This record gives sequence, C-alpha cells and structure tokens, in this order.
Amino acid sequence: MIETKYKIIYPFGLHARPATMLVGKANSFQCDMVLECDDRRINMKSIMGVLSLGIPQNKVFKIIFTGADEQQAQEAITRVISDINQL
Repeated sequence: MIETKYKIIYPFGLHARPATMLVGKANSFQCDMVLECDDRRINMKSIMGVLSLGIPQNKVFKIIFTGADEQQAQEAITRVISDINQL
C-alpha cells in the first residue's frame, strides 16, 4: 500500500477535463486507488466519484494505491497531476 498527498494548483481545481485525465490514467492500472478528501473516500477509477468531490484549487488530498502495480500507478498518477497543474 502506498499513500501519497497531492495538491491541485490548477486555477479551476479538479473539474471535468483534468478529472477525465486522472480517471483515464487510473483505469490503465489493475491496482485499487482510493482518493480521500475531507473525510470522503471514493474509487479513483470513477469519473462521477472524482467529480462529486469538487476538489478546488490548492486543496490537499490523498490517494491510496493498493495492488500489484501500485508503484507504477503512483508514479503515473503523480505525472498526470503534475501535467494538470501546468495547464
């Protein structure tokens, strides 16, 4: 299990386009990924779940990776969040 904290600095937060990028990448891995924000936990492979959190700019959240390819998933998700923050 790997737990990593992230922050979206993109001015519009985690809205539809960046959420789609994140969920698309998450779905390319077998491991389970849980996004935790403000005591809410959602499956990161669910676009509706991610959007339901409404994560705004500068909000810190945690992603928990569990499974066989958790290390590769964590590295890929970190890259996607970095890309989102540069939009």
